[in-house]
Amino acid sequence: MKISATGLNDCFILEPKVHGDQRGFFLESFNQKVFDEATQSNFKFVQDNHSKSKKGVLRGLHYQVNQPQGKLVRVLRGEVFDVAVDLRKSSSTFGKTFGLTLNEHEKKLFWIPPGFAHGFIVLSDEAEFFYKTTDYYAPHAEKCIIWDDPDLKIDWKLSQIPILSDKDLKGELFQNCAVFD
Repeated sequence: MKISATGLNDCFILEPKVHGDQRGFFLESFNQKVFDEATQSNFKFVQDNHSKSKKGVLRGLHYQVNQPQGKLVRVLRGEVFDVAVDLRKSSSTFGKTFGLTLNEHEKKLFWIPPGFAHGFIVLSDEAEFFYKTTDYYAPHAEKCIIWDDPDLKIDWKLSQIPILSDKDLKGELFQNCAVFD
């Protein structure tokens, strides 16, 4: 597995080795030992999530306080633009963002550690998004930063006005959001 830095402390792009032939392909999408060595961590994953969304759906920027989740994300079908925001005040990349395109063809994974906000927008007609988390979903701890925050200046690669949930429409500004030490 190839590991690449992102410019955000502790966030990585993981590229599995894909074995393909006329029958299709095989890849190892996760190996705890390889992940621990690559990220120099010992996170354990407790929950898997899978969503399907249509073109223009923007989910985020989500995070949890008290029960922060690390997320190992990938696209099973389609294409998304995926974004992480460092919310750790002690980090030299606090308040910085990183975005990349994830799709079914390249099969890249993106590691977003606890203490980050995360979101994505669907670029293809539909996308299936899969991610592992290091803590359980906790609705009482969930927070959201508004997707178009003027301080973060995220280029979402928009081709249309995004489709948002009511929760995402009510996201907070970065300058007012809860952050981590």
